[in-house]
Amino acid sequence: MRADPLLLTAGEWLGIASAALLLLTVVAFVVRWGIRFRLVGVTSFTVLLSLSCLAFAVSYAPRQLVDGAVSVPVVFDNGSDLVVAAAPADLAPEAFGPSVQQVALNLRGSGRGTQQVEVRLRRVEATAPGTDTPKVLATAIRNLEDGSVILQG
Repeated sequence: MRADPLLLTAGEWLGIASAALLLLTVVAFVVRWGIRFRLVGVTSFTVLLSLSCLAFAVSYAPRQLVDGAVSVPVVFDNGSDLVVAAAPADLAPEAFGPSVQQVALNLRGSGRGTQQVEVRLRRVEATAPGTDTPKVLATAIRNLEDGSVILQG
């Protein structure tokens, strides 16, 4: 469980501000200030910000980088067992493997129906005038249970 220290600190300070605003809101209701209902809104929004910062700090996971990889966009994801990324036209052949491995490592496993996901790196090439054909450059299989990645070509 990784936590971002800046967001944790912001969440703590927002929590302290929420407590202070809650105290001020209670005083406003006891004294019957005209601003008391606005303070309810400000207090609840500050509580929401505090909880959001803390939740995001705990759930944040930075992207993994692979040496020699180029960042490629994912163009298709069926949500289960297949992800396709598009390679730029000028991508060097030695970057095929690391690029598809990087895409596979950065997949999130929640919500997928299977434990193995096939990741393909493809490029669309012109075969004839007006006709384009997708060409698979590299393939990787990501096991979501143990996090391993197997390169295939």
